[in-house]
Amino acid sequence: MTRSAGVRAAVLWTAFLLAHAVTAVAGWIYPSQPMGDVVLVYEPWAASALSGGPVVGVTETWVYPQLALVPMVIAKILSLPLVAGLGASAAYLIAWAVMVTALDALAFAVLTSGSSAQPRRVAAWFWCGALLLLGPIALYRIDGVTVPLAVIGGLWLTRRPMVAAALLAAGAWIKIWPGALLVAAIIAARARVRMLLAAALVTAGVIAALYLLGARSEIVGFLSEQTGRGLQIEAVAATPFLWLARTGAARIEYSFDILTFQIAAPGAEAVGSLLTPLMLLVVVVIAAIGAVKALRRTSFSRLFPPLALSLVVALIVVNKVGSPQFQAWLFAPVILWLVLDRARAKAPAAIVLVLAGLTCLVYPLNYDALLRAEFLPVLVLSIRNVLLLVLLAVGIRSLLRAPSTSPTLKE
Repeated sequence: MTRSAGVRAAVLWTAFLLAHAVTAVAGWIYPSQPMGDVVLVYEPWAASALSGGPVVGVTETWVYPQLALVPMVIAKILSLPLVAGLGASAAYLIAWAVMVTALDALAFAVLTSGSSAQPRRVAAWFWCGALLLLGPIALYRIDGVTVPLAVIGGLWLTRRPMVAAALLAAGAWIKIWPGALLVAAIIAARARVRMLLAAALVTAGVIAALYLLGARSEIVGFLSEQTGRGLQIEAVAATPFLWLARTGAARIEYSFDILTFQIAAPGAEAVGSLLTPLMLLVVVVIAAIGAVKALRRTSFSRLFPPLALSLVVALIVVNKVGSPQFQAWLFAPVILWLVLDRARAKAPAAIVLVLAGLTCLVYPLNYDALLRAEFLPVLVLSIRNVLLLVLLAVGIRSLLRAPSTSPTLKE
C-alpha cells in the first residue's frame, strides 16, 4: 500500500468510527426514545430466553423471523460484565451499539479492500453520510444487524456465490428484506443454482433447529403477525390519512399488540388489507422484468443493482408498516450499485441521502409533533414518502433501460 493509499484508508476509517460514535451518542440525546426498541423489547426477549423463560419464535409466535433473537442474545451476553457498574439497561444499550459497530466494521473492511478502489471509496463515504443522516435508528434497531450482512453478501456474489447467498438467506431469517437482494442475485447471476442450494440449506437448517427446539406453527408465525398489523402512520399509503387527521377526519391511535402508532379512519383498514397482495404483485412484476433482462443476457453489473434496489424499495413503498429504520435497508443496494456501476448510481445515492435526512427529521426529532398531526412534520413525512415513490420509479427506469446485448459477467 502506498503512502497516499494509506492516508486515504486512515481518513475513511476515521470517518467510519466518528460516524458510528456520533450516531451512537445521539441515541442518548435525541427525543422520542430512538433506542427504545433495544432496551424495552430486545433486552427483555433476550433475558427471557437466557433465563429459561418463554423463547420468542419458539414457544410463542413472534413478529420477527427467529434468527433475529441471536444478535439480541449475543448483545445480552456482551452486556453482562457491564451490568454491575452501569445497570442492565445502559449495559445492554452499549453492548448493542458495540456489536452493530463491529459488524459494520467487518463489512466496511470488505468494502474498502477491493480492487476497484475509487468506486468502493465513494460507497464507503456514502455509507458514513447515510448513517449520520438517518441517525440512531440506523444502529439501535435489529435492521442494523442485517445491513452489514447484506453488504458483505452483495460484494461476494460473483466471487463466493454460495457464501454470499448463505449470508443473504441468514439475513432474511433476521429481517425479511435481505431476501430481496437474494432474489435479485438469483435472477441476475450465472451461479443461481449454487445460490439456490446455499439459501435452501440455510433455510432447512434453521427450520430443522426450530423444530428440534419444539417450535411448530411458531416457525412461520412472523408472517401471520405481519398480516395482522394495521396501517402504520409512517407508511406511504397512510399519507392521505395523515392530512385527514389534521382535519379530525382520521385519528392516530397506539396499538399495544404491535407497539406502534396506526391510522384509525374509514377506509384505512381496507387500504391496509390491499397492500400485502399489492406488494406481492409489484415484487413479482419487478422480478419478471429482471428475469426477462437476464434471459436477454444483460450484464450482472447493469442488472443486479437496479433490480435489487427496486425490490427493496417496493418492500417499503407497498407496505402497511412504515417504520423509520426501513430506510436503512436502502444503504446496501445503493452501496453495491456504487461499487458495480458508480455513474448510474449517483441519482439513487443522492435520493437515499435525502430520504435518510428527512426520516430523521420526522423520527425521532419531531415525532411528538407528528403524533399531534402538526403541519410541518406531516409535510416533511409526505415529501419523504413521495420521494420513496420517485426512488422506486428511478430504480425501475434504470432496470428497463439496462441494455440486453451486454455479455453476461463471468464468475
